[in-house]
Amino acid sequence: MTPLAWLLALPVKAYRKTFSSYVGFNCRYQPTCSAYALEALEKHGALKGSWLAAQRIGRCHPLGGSGIDNVPD
Repeated sequence: MTPLAWLLALPVKAYRKTFSSYVGFNCRYQPTCSAYALEALEKHGALKGSWLAAQRIGRCHPLGGSGIDNVPD
């Protein structure tokens, strides 16, 4: 993982350790959006990984559907 991707992953990791346990398991996707974001940052680096994570979070709304969504190669 690049240093910038590692830095961008810190808030996601903090969210997973603090807020996600209070929110409960309500994610409509598998893997969860935070797990997807971490994988995208690790696999694609800071720019593309952030873009993929933002797109995924943007689809997470009542009309967004659901299902399994893997990080593209």
